[in-house]
Amino acid sequence: MMRSRSPWTAWLLVAPATIGVVAFILLPVLVAFGLSLTNWQLVGGGGFVGLENYRALLTGGALLNSLVVTALFTLMSVPVAMALGLLLAMQLNRALPGAGVFRVIVVIPWVCAPLAIGVVFSWIYQPSYGALNAILGRRVEWLTDPSLALPSVAFVAIWQAAGYIALFYQAGLQKIPSSIYEAAELDGAGPLRRLWSITLPLLRPTTFFVALTQIVASFQVFDTVYALTGGGPGRRTEVIASLIYSEAFTSYRMGRASAIAVILFVILALVAIVQQRYFSSRITYDMS
Repeated sequence: MMRSRSPWTAWLLVAPATIGVVAFILLPVLVAFGLSLTNWQLVGGGGFVGLENYRALLTGGALLNSLVVTALFTLMSVPVAMALGLLLAMQLNRALPGAGVFRVIVVIPWVCAPLAIGVVFSWIYQPSYGALNAILGRRVEWLTDPSLALPSVAFVAIWQAAGYIALFYQAGLQKIPSSIYEAAELDGAGPLRRLWSITLPLLRPTTFFVALTQIVASFQVFDTVYALTGGGPGRRTEVIASLIYSEAFTSYRMGRASAIAVILFVILALVAIVQQRYFSSRITYDMS
């Protein structure tokens, strides 16, 4: 059979993906960077201001506050969601009766619209007639108390992401040969020892993917926070995406909002590089 060695054949095959990457990733990044160097307003004109937007953001307190809030939100939600997802995956992997139905149930929160989930939980958290306070038998200001607002939002994110994470962990668990567990059990390894020495190391490829995607998602979260708190109280839940929205569509400072988006892009790129460097020498793909 004749095989074409023309480089044009390869370029034609990768052209659809290349066009998508350029049009929907590279081009928006370049446009955002260009806008970040201007003082363009949504309803008016603007001119070139250089790095003035970055200087104003780095010397002001709004960006730092949103970065701290986003980091706290990530620390509260991502590790707990991953641990809960792993526990759910271990139960689903046991193939108990009704596991298929349970698999569908746990993934339902992930396929629901984040804005709709935020509205539902705002009713649940409602201090006067909310379901949660009715169960507790006391009035708690879940979304207006500065010390409770961010953990309350993080709980919703955990509830939404745990089932999605469980599906990936279950796929990873199914790739681990049962003979490895059988040999470890014959050597006297208990359940915790098998989990620590076999399951977790062999799940590192899955953990790398899940951790990276969840951290990126947590830094980009907006819908749920907007529906629950709108960034309050006292900016205690103003994540970085909420700050971008506020600058762009409340203050009409598109240049400054674009600068925040560029800073977010750089932060996420650094996070991805650090994670890749950490996991690159610790991942095992060959399980034969």
